[in-house]
Amino acid sequence: MNMSQDKKHILLSGGGTGGHIFPAIAVANALKQLLPGSELLFIGARGRMEMQKVPMAGYPIKGIWISGFQRRLSVKNLLFPFKLMVSLLMVGRIINRFKPDVVIGTGGYASGPALKMATRKHLPTMILEQNSFPGVTNRLLAGKVDCICVAHQGMERYFPASKIIVTGNPVRQDVVRIAGKREAALSFFGLSDQRTTLLIIGGSQGALSINQAVASQLSTLQGKHIQIIWQTGPHYSAQAEGLVKNGTYENTHVFPFIERMDYAYAAADVVVSRAGAIAISELCLVRKPAILVPLPSAAEDHQTKNAMALAEQQAAIMIRDQDLGALLAETVRALIEDKERQRHLSEQIGKMAKADAALTIAQEAIRLMKSNK
Repeated sequence: MNMSQDKKHILLSGGGTGGHIFPAIAVANALKQLLPGSELLFIGARGRMEMQKVPMAGYPIKGIWISGFQRRLSVKNLLFPFKLMVSLLMVGRIINRFKPDVVIGTGGYASGPALKMATRKHLPTMILEQNSFPGVTNRLLAGKVDCICVAHQGMERYFPASKIIVTGNPVRQDVVRIAGKREAALSFFGLSDQRTTLLIIGGSQGALSINQAVASQLSTLQGKHIQIIWQTGPHYSAQAEGLVKNGTYENTHVFPFIERMDYAYAAADVVVSRAGAIAISELCLVRKPAILVPLPSAAEDHQTKNAMALAEQQAAIMIRDQDLGALLAETVRALIEDKERQRHLSEQIGKMAKADAALTIAQEAIRLMKSNK
């Protein structure tokens, strides 16, 4: 698909967590593929992980002074109206200079001011909603934007039906292209091809309850023929590294964050993961046998709904967060020893994959730009 040869300016905004950042990067990559002469710019929240991850993906980003409104009583809330006003002014200046042809928001603190100013200036706008229960920012802006790309059916409960397009969740293609990479992946992590590899991931920030369960059951989890890639998140890595160094856990490898997730998936035989929307989309595409541990505090318990949807199709195993201490090691060891169940889970989860979401969303963004000409 080609538009006219004039260079298009595309503004993307979202962040706070990998669940907002990585879909935005996936869509940016698809737009770059379809419109190779286009110029892309991100807006993020200062001090949040997008300010690091977006430049690492090869895109420029401008930081604005914004944070979330605390649900509990907090003095930080006194600053929120001032931060919002300053952020709107900052975004207004960025838009005036960059002159975007379309503005895309993927959720998170920064996407609110970006989309708010874009709708005020009557620019083509699009929201991405990855979850079955939308975030506050997206719910507030839904009436003003032109298009809402969603991952799940039934989102008419939250958004105007005429604006909804069901696309699935965009994932970075470099993350899910794992064919032929196993040997390089094992070498990258310093692993043996004679052992079964268990990958433990708790989302971009890590998951405290998973980390604590792993730490308390590590001797059982590692075992004689098992090696572990353990992504702890930044807040637990020192504790986990101390445990591994001081014990007899030479086959457990700790990482605060894994940059080469394609290698992690390629090396993994079994995965333990939170049940966030993007994590599940990736697991479906890489077809890995998975044990899902939903985050119990997620809005409207949507991670449990995500995990149950797979468990009911025998596409994954679900352990509730409160049962980790009793069930994690036992469930992992049982799955690792049952090759037939691994094969069946892999086959079933692969049936739920949606491979072209990023491309579909990019094409919709192009349609919005065309309709505004």
